[in-house]
Amino acid sequence: MGELLTFVIAQPCVDVKDKACLDVCPVDCIYEGSRTLYIHPDECIDCSACEPVCPVEAIHRDTELPEEWQVYERVNAEFFTATTDLGSPGGATEVGPVAADHEHITALPRSAART
Repeated sequence: MGELLTFVIAQPCVDVKDKACLDVCPVDCIYEGSRTLYIHPDECIDCSACEPVCPVEAIHRDTELPEEWQVYERVNAEFFTATTDLGSPGGATEVGPVAADHEHITALPRSAART
C-alpha cells in the first residue's frame, strides 16, 4: 500500500454489493468482483465520498478498520495483484465486473458471509 491513506471495503459488503459507492467515487477506483467490491489502494485518492453512502457500513479508512476486519486491507490490495493480475488499470468502468474474488472471500460460506 502507498503512503496515502485509502479506504477499504470489508466483510459487510460480501454478497450485498449495494454499489452506491460506485456512483460517488470521483476516480472510479471501486472494482466489482463476484461477491464483493474492492477499492484499489493505488487509485484511491482518500476523498471519503464512498464511506457515508455505504448502507451496510462496509467502507472504512485503512487506519480505522475494526480489528476483526484488518485482513481486508490485504484482501483489497491482493485482489488487483495476486488474484486477478489487473494491476492498476486506472478505472473500474473500463474493466467492468470481474468474475473472481480474493481467496479470503471465496472461502466465506454464503450463509455466513454477512455475520
